[in-house]
Amino acid sequence: MATLRETDMTTPSEPYRADLLADQHVLVTGGGSGLGAAMAERCASLGAAVTVCGRRRAPLDETATTIRDAGGKAEGLSCDVRKSEAVESLIDEAEERQGPVTMLLNNAAGNFLAHSHTLEDKGFDAIVDINLRGGFHMMRACGSRWIERSSGGSVLSIVTTYAETGACFVLPSAASKAGIVAMTRSLAVEWGKHGIRLNAIAPGPIPTKGAWDRLMPGADYEERMRESIPLKRFATKHDLGTLAVFLLSDQLAASVSGQVVDLDGAAKWACGASFNELARLPDEQLTATFDAMRPRKPRS
Repeated sequence: MATLRETDMTTPSEPYRADLLADQHVLVTGGGSGLGAAMAERCASLGAAVTVCGRRRAPLDETATTIRDAGGKAEGLSCDVRKSEAVESLIDEAEERQGPVTMLLNNAAGNFLAHSHTLEDKGFDAIVDINLRGGFHMMRACGSRWIERSSGGSVLSIVTTYAETGACFVLPSAASKAGIVAMTRSLAVEWGKHGIRLNAIAPGPIPTKGAWDRLMPGADYEERMRESIPLKRFATKHDLGTLAVFLLSDQLAASVSGQVVDLDGAAKWACGASFNELARLPDEQLTATFDAMRPRKPRS
């Protein structure tokens, strides 16, 4: 199993002033764990009210409690972003509890490694529905409210470097994240006159417990991937949070819109997509590896 290295998890001091996001209400999809929770906590630490949403209630409550215990403002609300009516209800409730949403951090995503030629319809649909359809539902719901209110707003989507390059064995993720990039750039132009900015971050691999175990085939592959990065380090949750806050903030990035910023230590330019090296392995070995990485349902 892949391991998380302490050198990747150290946290530098906070570069932003403590009230940078005061009077903002940030809605974070997929905010119950991993990168979403980390970004939600970072926004709250800078004064924002935060609503984290996702399908599983327990991690949402845990993230919201962590933020409140640290002195921040947070609510956790369940939502299936694949359903437009659920998204509309979510935002109504979030705004009733903490005031108008002013920023959307579009982070909810699904992914897994699989041979594309054996990929089933339900597997493809599951990822595309969360990543692309869910992202559209959130952008439309927030954007329509901001346009009606003439309030402006900021959207930040988390995509991936292989949305541009394509990648082996993650076809639904690559296709759906490319769609999010296209929506980001399209709406940046269409909604610019309404004072709405849309940007995206394309991270390379960032160590988080859940995603790392699902997508990292082993410690040897982890080390090869690290060595292929020109900076010889994986990005951290702190790196991502720092960039996310910058792009969300009108004070820091007022003229930045329609941009996709890579956060991968120049790995995309050095070696292409993250998982392409796996294509060199025999199909039988890959099948066994993918099966071993797939989560197992607990026995009843």
